[in-house]
Amino acid sequence: MAKSMVPRRLFFTKGVGKHKERLTSFELALRDAGIAAQNLVRVSSIFPPQAKLVPRKEGLKYLSPGEVVFAVVAENSTREPHRLVASSIGVAIPSDRNTYGYLSEHHSFGETEEQAGEYAEELAAEMLATTLDVEFDSDKSWDEKKEIYRISNKIVRTANVTQSAIGDKRGRWTTTIAAAILIFE
Repeated sequence: MAKSMVPRRLFFTKGVGKHKERLTSFELALRDAGIAAQNLVRVSSIFPPQAKLVPRKEGLKYLSPGEVVFAVVAENSTREPHRLVASSIGVAIPSDRNTYGYLSEHHSFGETEEQAGEYAEELAAEMLATTLDVEFDSDKSWDEKKEIYRISNKIVRTANVTQSAIGDKRGRWTTTIAAAILIFE
């Protein structure tokens, strides 16, 4: 029997790689994230209805080498010494688990891990809010928006996974990756 094309589980992972070749630095970031042995297919940003967010360690158990795996991926690279790079995935999960949520990808330069993560989380929450008719003011701070989402009782959880790195001082490629890996049953 064929697998359902609606993922039942997701997990977050992240990694960083450094090498003189850009492709190799990307490969090393995938290895650090634990997903180098899979064939990744990048997909858009929907958190499936009734899906469960599981820890990385549990999620990796579902993967096989060579498997085609769907993923929402944020990636960034630099060859500039001391340049701060970040890759982040944000998630907003609705309180009604029969409704889909959102994942967002964010790639930035000069932002700390915390700044990039909060921004990715905010992007996902705003995308979900627009589909749920939750009012939000883009000029309000993230903390103020979180309170509005909490009061609305429509968005139950937001989170992020973020990887930052400082560009290699010798000018080697530095690549960051953050990903949400979708698991089918």
